Amino acid sequence: MKTQTWIPTAVIAGLFFIFGFVTWINGALIPYMKTINELTEAQSYLVASAFYISYVVMALPASKILEKIGYKKGMSLGLFVMALGALVFIPAANSRTYVCFLLGLFIQGSGLTILQTAANPYITILGPLESAAKRIAIMGIANKIAGAIGSIVFASLLLSGIDEVNNQLINTNPAEKELLLNSLAESVVNPYLLMAFVLFLLTLGIRKAPLPEIDLSKSSDNKNSEETTKTSIFQFPYLWLGVLTLFVYVGAEVVAGDTIISYGKALGIPSEKYKFFTSFTLMSMVLTYAIGVYTIPKFISQHNALKISALLGLLFSVCILCTSGFTSVLFVAALGIANALVWPAVWPLSIDGLGKFTKTGSALLIMAIAGGATIPPLYGMFVDFQVQSGTNIANASTKAYGVLIPCYAIILFFATKGHLWGKHQ
Repeated sequence: MKTQTWIPTAVIAGLFFIFGFVTWINGALIPYMKTINELTEAQSYLVASAFYISYVVMALPASKILEKIGYKKGMSLGLFVMALGALVFIPAANSRTYVCFLLGLFIQGSGLTILQTAANPYITILGPLESAAKRIAIMGIANKIAGAIGSIVFASLLLSGIDEVNNQLINTNPAEKELLLNSLAESVVNPYLLMAFVLFLLTLGIRKAPLPEIDLSKSSDNKNSEETTKTSIFQFPYLWLGVLTLFVYVGAEVVAGDTIISYGKALGIPSEKYKFFTSFTLMSMVLTYAIGVYTIPKFISQHNALKISALLGLLFSVCILCTSGFTSVLFVAALGIANALVWPAVWPLSIDGLGKFTKTGSALLIMAIAGGATIPPLYGMFVDFQVQSGTNIANASTKAYGVLIPCYAIILFFATKGHLWGKHQ
């Protein structure tokens, strides 16, 4: 890596660390919110919905904001908004109001949208396009290591003893139940106060960071002349297929990371063990990211890595459905292997040749993160539907992973044909 790019790359990697920490604590929040707010499975997954729907609402506005204030100030603004979202958790916990919690998550997601709208195209353009997947894989390592740390820390803080609390709630009177739930809700206050403080410090720090402003439309120009012959963003079918692919991919990734703790709980595994399950998924992603950094593009192309990822996703999804108990949990965690190289490969394949449309294309790809708001609640709805039909919670939770199969089928299509649609060969 050239000397002039390694410092900006390191700074962006630090931001991806923040992305990961804030994003992947949702796996611990889902069962925690289910208990303190007495929710159904589908309702509990609105944690993911509130967080990820912000990418649809804020992606295009974030693009406009970045055009006006630049990428560096935009990243600082994103961190500030995330800090405000963390502070909303304080009144939410005090009132034990689920809507208020969801508002805090939406605000944090909005801040992350601004950050990601800047950081993803920035790191893609910060070097040759053919090695973009390698750079994004490095970002992924920072992201998922932070996610593993965050999920373990927050699961330990929020889920320790939650099985005992759930058992007590069954046989307690309304007054005692209220006291018990209020006490449990208070455990979220200090972690989010600390998070807000750190994010405010980073807001100031990023303003001083050595991040040069770059013109993405000029940087995106390459020997591909698509941008000279196209007049509308709708003339890039491979971009729109890339948006669909990222939509289902993020949904599948969030299902793998955010349902695995609840899945372990449904299988009757004690909280001392299942609180670590999200970190299993994320560390399998880290391992695969490391392989991607070494092999792409030296030994394997971006689209071939994507094909392998899609096939592994299909295989592991079938294995989840055909196994039970802890073995099935391991296959959910193994989805991290299938998921790791999808984003790094789809992003550069989707923005290749967009030229002056790069910023709009990047915003559309960021909007696709809303898949994380759609597919996890769909998983929860399948669980609830099967439980209401008489299936026990363990079998219902296993069968609901069938929602992943069409997701990986779409990823496989983009890897084989979709990324070429509309490109001059």
